[in-house]
Amino acid sequence: MSVLSSTSNKLPEGPVVKGKLSRDDIMMRGGMMVIALYLVITLAFPLYAMLSKSFSTYRMELSQYEFQVSDEDGVFDGTILTGAQLNRETGAYEDLELSTGSDGRLPVTKFFPDFSFRSPVMYMVRNTAAGGRFLVGSKLHNDLEWVTLDSNTFRRVQLRPVKATGVDNFVNYFSTPALFNSIKNSLWIAVISTIVTVTLAFWFAYSLNRSCMRYKGVFRLIAMAPILVPSLLPGIALVYLFGNQGMIKELLFGASIYGPIGIVIGSVFFTFPHAFMIISTALAISDARLYEAATSLRASPWRTFWTVTIPGARYGLISAAFVVFNLVITDFGLPKVIGGQFNVLAVDIYKQVIGQQNFEMGAVVSVVLVVPAILAFGIDRLVQSKQVALLSARSVPYQPQPNERVDRLSLAYCTLVAVFIVGILAVCQFAALIKFWPYDLSLSLNNYQFDKMDGGGWGSYYNSIKLGLLTAVAGTAIVFFGAYLVEKSNGFKLGRALFQMFAMLPMAIPGMVLGLAYIFFFNNPSNPLNGIYGTMAILVICSVTHFYTVSHLTAVTALKQMDREFESVSASLKQPTMKLFTRVTVPVCLPSVLDISIYLFVNAMTTVSAVVFLYSPKTSLASIAVLNMDDAGDIAPAAAMGMMIFYTNAAARIIHLLVSKGVLTRTQAWRTR
Repeated sequence: MSVLSSTSNKLPEGPVVKGKLSRDDIMMRGGMMVIALYLVITLAFPLYAMLSKSFSTYRMELSQYEFQVSDEDGVFDGTILTGAQLNRETGAYEDLELSTGSDGRLPVTKFFPDFSFRSPVMYMVRNTAAGGRFLVGSKLHNDLEWVTLDSNTFRRVQLRPVKATGVDNFVNYFSTPALFNSIKNSLWIAVISTIVTVTLAFWFAYSLNRSCMRYKGVFRLIAMAPILVPSLLPGIALVYLFGNQGMIKELLFGASIYGPIGIVIGSVFFTFPHAFMIISTALAISDARLYEAATSLRASPWRTFWTVTIPGARYGLISAAFVVFNLVITDFGLPKVIGGQFNVLAVDIYKQVIGQQNFEMGAVVSVVLVVPAILAFGIDRLVQSKQVALLSARSVPYQPQPNERVDRLSLAYCTLVAVFIVGILAVCQFAALIKFWPYDLSLSLNNYQFDKMDGGGWGSYYNSIKLGLLTAVAGTAIVFFGAYLVEKSNGFKLGRALFQMFAMLPMAIPGMVLGLAYIFFFNNPSNPLNGIYGTMAILVICSVTHFYTVSHLTAVTALKQMDREFESVSASLKQPTMKLFTRVTVPVCLPSVLDISIYLFVNAMTTVSAVVFLYSPKTSLASIAVLNMDDAGDIAPAAAMGMMIFYTNAAARIIHLLVSKGVLTRTQAWRTR
């Protein structure tokens, strides 16, 4: 009986049935693959090119060259000496000097102590192995034939390095004390700035969310103002305040603003809005029942603060800390303007690439810079994954109660922070309007005559607006469509997971690293996309890729609010997915679409690090012009250009609000039913 019973309950195994893909499924997967291909070409391939470049070593292999020297009658006795033998005998070059970059050259006359270019002595030189190369003037010799030269021509012979793969670049980097100190400086500055910024932002957000102080809206606007300016603008303001001719330099008690002090103060200014937004969001979500319970238990305000408020906001605090740490350690503009001799990693990349043309070492520093950025990003994601919902359906939103003492203290604190932010901007505007600080303080618009300044003109400003508009339009379309495909597609879990991974990667990649990776990838003549190098197109692509992650997360959050039943109903009515996308999805998500577009525009206007390696004379940008004018000593015009970026972004924000209000009134009426 038991055998019959067990047999009857077991169904026979049938063939595995796979659902047939519909035409819409094929189109959506195809679209996802196209945008994934975009991310691979604009992110993965350039990063791979940069990584491989960091392991490319170039060394002078002296044993691959042979020399003969004649007597004064021009007769060679047949004695052949290799470059390695000559170097051992003369000690012309140290072993460290033989490791060089791809553009390295080594003069050979030091191998011959008695060399004179007026001597009648003749010289012969040749390569002994394939791959050997030497220059005679500008002519390259890479064959194995002897070349006979007189003394005057021989002094123009230069050996070229041989390419290999290894970790020599990393060894050289970590054995150079000045470069190694950059790691220590960067970490130290990032940690100090993070502690100060998160502390200030927490109490600012706490004052706005947990008190009944007045003018909250004004303080929120002021707190967001630094996000509208490039990171190097606070550096210029600090020079006017605390520099050698500064207005209030006595407040530093003899310390110099050019170094860690200036970098920390400037970093606090430009990272403050990011920390404030995250912490304010965390504090805004709280359950009033917890505070009522604390009151019932007669807990003191201080105990309530540590047992209810801080635990509720801990994930926001952790996230804000990692965001600020990442922004500071990867920032290039501020340390470049006010860092002085205090080296940090981001500036080291610039010095290696622009100053010394040592691209391999620039790639090494980039790899080093990516490590702490990726670690911080990974830890943040790990912590965020453990976050649980604090607000349930039965929760009661917390409403602060009037408390005269707390409200006054909050108002005083927020006023102090607001004075700091507005003061920095006011100093920049003041610097832009006076003729010549500190000798002629009369007002003038001369500093706005950018076409007469070194480093950039009005063309740079118009290029920035063009870049911002193109990035906003193209970026919004790519990001939102990609997010829609990955969120609303059926099945294809592996492909969607890979797409999500590529979409999250740009947040962990510093702008300097991305810009340098684009040089290695797009400037390669064998690359079919080499034609876009030096054009506006590569600046748009770089900006869209650099700011992809935040835009993608915004779009995904908006799309998650739409139930999948929309797709089911559309399929049952046999309506194409693209019709549903254009007539339902986009109008419903229009607020997020507009937010993505203004986010991309503002960031494209202010970015420096991602585009500093990629612009050409025809595509110079306003933010780059600020950097170049500051380098040229035109600090007041640099401040004027920085303020033009601020006013443009502020105007864009206002236009965005007005357009959003009008569009949303017509398309989002259903939300008020």
